[in-house]
Amino acid sequence: MTAAASPFAPTILRTASLLGLLALAACAQPHSEPQQVQVSNPSVTYKYRTDQELVQANERAAAYCSTYQSTHRTATFGTDPDGSKRVVFDCVKGTAMTPAAPVVAAAPAMAPNLTYTYFTDQELLDASRNAQNYCMSRGSTQVSSTITTNTNGSRTAMFQCLPR
Repeated sequence: MTAAASPFAPTILRTASLLGLLALAACAQPHSEPQQVQVSNPSVTYKYRTDQELVQANERAAAYCSTYQSTHRTATFGTDPDGSKRVVFDCVKGTAMTPAAPVVAAAPAMAPNLTYTYFTDQELLDASRNAQNYCMSRGSTQVSSTITTNTNGSRTAMFQCLPR
């Protein structure tokens, strides 16, 4: 007796077809955890025209990122069609910032002057972070007092620590 002649042949064929469909359905629906394909840190963008505005943007980025228990890191600089400059800060967890070394070392008094010479916006941001870290480590806040342009094209920023 052959399978085609068997009275159970239609049932066997239906069962085999059903098992085949179930096997295909099992392959189509993987049983796994979702995969992370991209992570984006919070970021904040500021427009600025002057060095003083860039220092303020740096301070605001620090405050913004602190709400995420993160430190701010400069991601990019750019220039908009209207001539204003743009800086993007990323908020990064667990990253210690390496501050720039001051050109004139400040004495460890309550209200020292921290003076930095710089050429680029990135160097100004590094100097601002260094002054901010220095002042905060001494229980003070940091305030930029002056930014001047030097004859050789460099600029000088002087920060002063003030009591809270």
